[in-house]
Amino acid sequence: MTSAESKGLSVTVDQNEFLAEGVRTVDAIISIEATDDLVVAAPPQQRLEILIIDTSGSMGGADKFAGARRATLAALDVMPDGTRFAIVEGTDKAQVVYPRQGPSAIAGPQERVNARQALDRLSPHGGTAMGTWLGLSRLIAQQHPGAMVHAILLTDGKNEHETPERLAEEIRLSEGLFTCDCRGVGADWEVSELRSIASALHGTVDLVKRADQLAADFADMMEASMEKAIPELTLRAWTPVGARVVFLKQVAPFIEDLTARRTETGPQVGEYSLGSWGAEDRDYHIQLDIEPAGPDREKLAARVSVLAGAEVLGQGLVKATWTTDTDKSARISRRVAHYTGQAELAQTVQEGLTARKQGDFATATAKLQRAYHLATESGNENTAKLLLSVVDVVDERTGTIRLRNKVERDEEMELDVRSTKTARVRKES
Repeated sequence: MTSAESKGLSVTVDQNEFLAEGVRTVDAIISIEATDDLVVAAPPQQRLEILIIDTSGSMGGADKFAGARRATLAALDVMPDGTRFAIVEGTDKAQVVYPRQGPSAIAGPQERVNARQALDRLSPHGGTAMGTWLGLSRLIAQQHPGAMVHAILLTDGKNEHETPERLAEEIRLSEGLFTCDCRGVGADWEVSELRSIASALHGTVDLVKRADQLAADFADMMEASMEKAIPELTLRAWTPVGARVVFLKQVAPFIEDLTARRTETGPQVGEYSLGSWGAEDRDYHIQLDIEPAGPDREKLAARVSVLAGAEVLGQGLVKATWTTDTDKSARISRRVAHYTGQAELAQTVQEGLTARKQGDFATATAKLQRAYHLATESGNENTAKLLLSVVDVVDERTGTIRLRNKVERDEEMELDVRSTKTARVRKES
């Protein structure tokens, strides 16, 4: 394990750098931790919060619209005075319902009263076009250059009133302009749609089963947003000639594949946006392909730097040494093994659920049994518990399971949406 710390940020590399002769693949876990010192030293940022509320006709049932209204007010209540905000009404169109004039309001006692009155005038109607909602939010964000912009998007339904291509394009155009946490209430929305938005816009996605749970969740998201003080960190990966990055994935606190987000910035250099940060730590799995060297020769496989703007805050080195000593090359980094298993767990859950929906019960059983084994072996108690909503354990000793005949849709969705949340493993000493 190697580590480096400077300016309130540490970068730690966990790996087994010994490779058998001829092996080309190098795996390492890059742990990045931003401390309170870094957050305190960050320059003050103007903040803009955009609350995007689905007010389509389907929100009229099961107290969903009233719950959305209460949630919006709960978010405003925890928003510090002086924070700029806007409330967007989303149907098959999008409009700013507050403020009525200007791109945003400034949070304060009177503005909260005015916003409450604006919400009182809304009623469920129309359809659902999330790309249109993102497009309006992007226009609002662009009128606040230099601000940290965070959005919360709430829906209860599918994106039925625009094409998938339109949604994908609006997501692409919004990247880098604002972050977006997505929530689906009830069981009639599509996990893949909200996941695509949250993934691209560095946010979270989750299911809220009941409307009366929305207010607490909105308050938590707003407080988490306020704790972010660094608009963006960037991971820069340099590799020598003869080496390349195969993939880069965030593996904790949840899995996110960053490989396709690479921006080439120079010869053998690529950068990956890590989104906004507070005092927190995240883990990343980098896999490299490198030209093998002779026995007992060490090579630098990658230099990983973390930047805020143009300033390098921390750096870590991934190394490789080839050996004929099988004891050395057979050692497995515990953290690499753990997070490789967590990534397999998430993928296996999603493949199992897809097979179940398609009626391929043999594949679904095999996949979800493997998922249950991975979850219990790795200590991912949350995923193991969620799996028990869709499977029954026949034999605890062998881990044999069978599919449940009847599964509530919201339980299946909850397993899907939370399958990417990982169990953490401590750094090796």
